[in-house]
Amino acid sequence: MTDAPDAHRVLTFVCPDRPGIVHAVSGAIVAAGGNITESQQFSSDDTGRFFLRLQVESPSTAQQFAEQLAPVAARFDADWRLDRVGRPARTLVLVSTAGHCLNDLLFRQHSGALPIEIPLVLGNHATLEGLAGFYGVPFEHRAIDSPDAKAAFEQRILAAVEEHDIELVVLARYMQILSPALCDHLAGRAINIHHSFLPGFKGANPYKQAHARGVKLIGATAHFVTADLDEGPIIEQNVIRVDHAAGWQELVRIGQDEESRTLTQAVRWFAEHRVLQDGRRTIVFR
Repeated sequence: MTDAPDAHRVLTFVCPDRPGIVHAVSGAIVAAGGNITESQQFSSDDTGRFFLRLQVESPSTAQQFAEQLAPVAARFDADWRLDRVGRPARTLVLVSTAGHCLNDLLFRQHSGALPIEIPLVLGNHATLEGLAGFYGVPFEHRAIDSPDAKAAFEQRILAAVEEHDIELVVLARYMQILSPALCDHLAGRAINIHHSFLPGFKGANPYKQAHARGVKLIGATAHFVTADLDEGPIIEQNVIRVDHAAGWQELVRIGQDEESRTLTQAVRWFAEHRVLQDGRRTIVFR
């Protein structure tokens, strides 16, 4: 982060739960001349861990602020992060052929409504190259038609993460399963979206299957990517009611709207440092 005074900063602090954490962190903030403008905390009974997110205004530089916090973090064996409020998170987007999620991310980035910066979109089809180009974002296409091609594509993902200093990888309806090795490498910084019919409606045309079964709810789930397909820690979910009058094409439209909305919200919370992992689930400070 920029080492400048008078910045509005966000602090996340995760550690084993014990008395005195908030008092100690607050003392470090006072010592740095800071004023807390937003505060959220949670103690997990499941894991015995404590989660804290603060937004602080301070005349101190980032280095001075960190020097006050480091002894407190060491005392409580904490994982902590200090960043500037509103700094765009550098984000790599992976796509296939469906453009609704990518369009929403690009539009909101372009309009300044989403605190991310997308230096590159990678696709295993060329379908969305024009959409990325419309927003002035570089697009690369590499077909995945063999195991070797899939391995090469994943190597390009790793190279792009390093090349562009990527903090978040978003699977915006990217219809390829990531290898366990890549999932491990991106653990805690890769987000996927899927319709909430899984595992009930797998494979092609899930909305046709849903229509045939007369579903009454359309939903979407955004979650962290893990080697267990679509079973990573959930960040956000949304549902909307439908009825028998909606044909399967209408279900597709409704479902795509929910997918876009859900994925964008999860990306926003991640970029704002509001999503913290607690084992197999997430703590989301809204």
